[in-house]
Amino acid sequence: MGQDHIRYDILAQDALRSVIRKVLIEVAATGALPGDHHFFITFLTGAPGVRISQHLKAKYAEQMTIVVQHQFWDLKVTETLFEIGLSFSDTPEKLVIPFNAIRGFYDPSVNFELEFDVAAVEEEESAEITAYPVATAEQSGDQDAEAKTGDNGKAGDDGKKEGGSVVSLDSFRKKN
Repeated sequence: MGQDHIRYDILAQDALRSVIRKVLIEVAATGALPGDHHFFITFLTGAPGVRISQHLKAKYAEQMTIVVQHQFWDLKVTETLFEIGLSFSDTPEKLVIPFNAIRGFYDPSVNFELEFDVAAVEEEESAEITAYPVATAEQSGDQDAEAKTGDNGKAGDDGKKEGGSVVSLDSFRKKN
């Protein structure tokens, strides 16, 4: 097989992230989610550009899942990131999350899921990109129970989701 000079993996990841961006832009414009839609968004807390309070960073050192449903405010979406206000144990917080930091997006109302293999901060210094997206329509396990904490379950933990899998090719590469 030939070398991929086009980098379809990067193009596919960008296209899938644009789905999240478009959905959040529509929610920001209306100020509410349509119907029963709500989102679980998992992101790496140490990724470049992520801005969360020190309290949240200490509690969720590696990754965090937020739930966007009824209680959120000041949702702003740009080409590269989104900002959102959420409440954590009656404490309002502002989060800034670049789309490149997102590991997963799940809307349980329609069983739609996107997963990304996001390189950890130290891995990003490597010149080779090893992220490959997986889009699945199935979700196993009780995601609602494992991802909710804080007021009315509107914030998440760093628990790993079950369901689709993301395969990193690093384990198949020759070690130097």
